[in-house]
Amino acid sequence: MTEDDIRAALAPFNVAHRLDGVHVQGGMVQVSLAVSRQEAASMEPLRRDIEAALRALPGVKSATVVLTAHAQAAPPAPPPAENLLPGVRHVIAVASGKGGVGKSTVAVNLAVALAQSGLKTGLLDADIYGPSLPKMLGITTKPEVRGGKMIPLEAWGLKVMSIGFLVPEEKALIWRGPMVMGALNQMLGQADWGELDVLVVDMPPGTGDAQITLAQKAKPHGAVIVSTPQDIALLDARRGVQMFSQVGVPVLGIVENMSYFCCPNCGHRTDIFGHGGARAEAERIGVPFLGEIPLQLAIREAGDAGTPVVAAQPESEVAAAFRAVAAQVRAALVG
Repeated sequence: MTEDDIRAALAPFNVAHRLDGVHVQGGMVQVSLAVSRQEAASMEPLRRDIEAALRALPGVKSATVVLTAHAQAAPPAPPPAENLLPGVRHVIAVASGKGGVGKSTVAVNLAVALAQSGLKTGLLDADIYGPSLPKMLGITTKPEVRGGKMIPLEAWGLKVMSIGFLVPEEKALIWRGPMVMGALNQMLGQADWGELDVLVVDMPPGTGDAQITLAQKAKPHGAVIVSTPQDIALLDARRGVQMFSQVGVPVLGIVENMSYFCCPNCGHRTDIFGHGGARAEAERIGVPFLGEIPLQLAIREAGDAGTPVVAAQPESEVAAAFRAVAAQVRAALVG
């Protein structure tokens, strides 16, 4: 069985003008037929008939026929997308290249610190699979719906939305991508955020389709990347910076979370995850370094109690660190 034999067998099907490739090896046959995307569905019965005919040929052990669509001229540019957040002046994405670096803790305390500085602030929990804001903010009620719009809940000076308000805390959301994006679109476009100076979006961890689409939908004015000092986390933070660069979102800076630990009894400092890695990475890639957040028991206790540490212990060292980050973010927005 040769390539010429296969071409001869294809002749009765009148597809010579579509033949995109023929490959024969050891009784295995592969044929590609070029079709347009619009023709693909109508060509499927013919594809199956050709495949069956080739399999019936002497010496053919297996035959596969595939339909290929070549790149076509780009269609006209679509009209500008509807502004999902008409009353929001600035959107800030808080992101990380991986989970487990304390991104949500930084997002919550950054938002509260911005509100304490006098800005009308909202907070969107966009981590559909692992919503943590209801617990960290101490909110157990569900949002009302008025005039077809969900009304964000309020806590600690913030307007807040999270999928965690709508599903039981223990329920696992086993959703595919389209369902996830549908939920995010609802929380963005079908929530009555009103007039806000800034909306902080706690992004899902990683750099996949959901993160990229959300960055495009919410149109952030800037992104804050959260990392720990260790090398493996910095590699993922680097990917996060690259992702925002590719979708045209400026990176406002990098925050080094869990930067160091001071023993509450003796005051001895330990750099559990290393120290200074995020600052060095920020300098290397040319983005601002926004500050160091220490690893403290008070942060965990306040989060578990539903009280952000900047509100629970406003005079503490860690609250001051969060406010310093917030001050730089605010300066970047107005500057």
